[in-house]
Amino acid sequence: MAVLFRQDLANVEAGIYPLPADHDGSLATLLRRSRLFFEDLPDVHRRRESGARDEVLTAETSGKRPRYYLQNFHFQSGGWLTEDSARRYDTQVEVLFQGTANATRRQALPQLHEIFAGRDQRRMRLLDVGCGTGRFLDIVKQVWPRLPAVGLDMSEAYVREAKRHLRRWARIDLVVGNGEKIPMPDDSQDAVTSIFLFHELPPKVRRTVFDEFARVLKPGGRLILVDSLQRGDEPDYEGLLELFPQSFHEPYYASYLEEDFGAIARARGLTHTRDRNAFVSKVMIFDKPAARALAAARKT
Repeated sequence: MAVLFRQDLANVEAGIYPLPADHDGSLATLLRRSRLFFEDLPDVHRRRESGARDEVLTAETSGKRPRYYLQNFHFQSGGWLTEDSARRYDTQVEVLFQGTANATRRQALPQLHEIFAGRDQRRMRLLDVGCGTGRFLDIVKQVWPRLPAVGLDMSEAYVREAKRHLRRWARIDLVVGNGEKIPMPDDSQDAVTSIFLFHELPPKVRRTVFDEFARVLKPGGRLILVDSLQRGDEPDYEGLLELFPQSFHEPYYASYLEEDFGAIARARGLTHTRDRNAFVSKVMIFDKPAARALAAARKT
């Protein structure tokens, strides 16, 4: 864990970005969120013990979202659908990551800096898919405050929470939508990011979302995924990776551990540039070849 914070300090000292604030709110706000988190623990335990995981699939929600989405991920009440779920999410994730969730998100910033440095941020575009409560977008805006950015998420409740969290910022839009059909033109985004999303997608959906990422990225654009380590990334954490889906409802996690993201990217014309491990997570970087390289490739 300390490695993440040392990486942060190194990036600050190198002038890549200032150390962003978490903007967690007042003590009263933190206490309210903590209360919501602790009040839900007995129901989380009940679901874990009984195997209940589909309580959010009701006559009211059925058909309004993809079936894979209508589950009690992490065994939490409301799945991703309710206001209480959105308000407790950040506390839940920081507990799960032992206080390193925002530090992990920040590891995407140096990868954005590589393609943003020296450019007019007002003329660039960033899309964050699965933006949740807006924590990563808040971090991005602290570094590039004039960067036009869009957050996309399937949950109305989480988008409303993100709007509250991001209300200090201009040039940011939050949209309810599905990453399988991104409501944006081809070749329109300089960067696409997605944080803690792909381990919760079925394998077929991962490929559909990758299709969309490749479509909306500009030639020369960059895709950054931050998600769990995979099998073989860090031998010391192999046991933890096996334990995680047993303690938290994560039905697609086993397939995620074996997924070949490099192959998925290549099939869609993206280059798998590098991976960077970050505690129990990793940052995966993919680039879309520039127009000149694309033209040369088509001639051969």
